[in-house]
Amino acid sequence: QVQLVESGGGLVQAGGSLRLSCRASGRTFSGYAMGWFRQAPGKEREFVVAISGNGRSINWANSMQDRFTIARDNAKNTVHLQMNSLKPEDTALYYCAAYPTNEFSPKVGPDYWGQGTQVTVSS
Repeated sequence: QVQLVESGGGLVQAGGSLRLSCRASGRTFSGYAMGWFRQAPGKEREFVVAISGNGRSINWANSMQDRFTIARDNAKNTVHLQMNSLKPEDTALYYCAAYPTNEFSPKVGPDYWGQGTQVTVSS
């Protein structure tokens, strides 16, 4: 059983920044990939990014890496999503997710999810 707790969401003006954090517990953190997803109002949840267990491999959706960065601290069982130059269309509930594998694969979905942290970007 893995527990994931997100933090760092909030209300920010367009152009601002937020840093989301996700702390995991329950299994060896460095042994599995972690990811971030988001779900905007009225839309399906979408993949944002995933990072491998050792942090060396990162997979992004579309062009999100232009403004976002991901990093993990295996010593603290934490993964961070730094979001810069935020836009109103980034408004969503952001979820942290844990994968059952060390490396990310689009064929393998997460097996654990956090509760989500709300990000609201005002224009």
